[in-house]
Amino acid sequence: MGGPRFEPVRTVRAYERIVEQIEEAVETGTLTPGHRLPSERDLMAQFSVSRSTVREALRVLQARGLVRSRPGDPNGAEVLPFTPAALHKSMTTLARVDQLSLGELVGFRMTLDAAANLLAARLRTEAQLAEMDAAISAMRAAAGTGYDAFSAADVAFHDAVARASGNKLIQICTDVVRSIVLNLIAEKIAAAPDQDGLMRQSIRHHEEVLAAVRAGDGPLAARLSRQTMYDYYVTYVPAPERAALRALLD
Repeated sequence: MGGPRFEPVRTVRAYERIVEQIEEAVETGTLTPGHRLPSERDLMAQFSVSRSTVREALRVLQARGLVRSRPGDPNGAEVLPFTPAALHKSMTTLARVDQLSLGELVGFRMTLDAAANLLAARLRTEAQLAEMDAAISAMRAAAGTGYDAFSAADVAFHDAVARASGNKLIQICTDVVRSIVLNLIAEKIAAAPDQDGLMRQSIRHHEEVLAAVRAGDGPLAARLSRQTMYDYYVTYVPAPERAALRALLD
């Protein structure tokens, strides 16, 4: 017979309803960073649940980075300001359980960096250009001393570009995705031959990007960024995933 098909109804646990209501209060601004939730006893009364249910909800909220609850604190849990920590944890978990492949992460980073460069070329200030220039100078100084110092200077350059984009979400996602990608291939990068040659090539690429940003040429800055990311990461990405990265190139 025809007609609609229904899915089985999922039993929702009481603590999940508490989590949903508190999350909604944070999202709507009813609860803001620094505010305190009611005490455990008051939450028990308001939600008509047991102490164990309230504590389970608080554990979930704390794991998500929304509140901080201290054992023995007579006050209620404190609402925390937003940080990228929860996003980082979620994306890292997805990558580890193979729901996000390295190719997808690299492709997302290519897209993010290109957008940041495009915006930075049009919106950057002289002070921000000076920050990018200083980061490249630090890369040159670190090139002969070791990968860690060089990598830190490289990160400083990309952070300066992301800030110049004026888009906080680009800044947050860039930082999160970069960290996950580098953690996934850290051992391979450390074992790569001709580290000095790779560092010199990277400096040249960053100088080209900075020149485009300084000249206000957004499309060129974005194109250079995508190509540089592709060249750097493609050999680490499994062959079947490389076509999706090539599709991002002009």
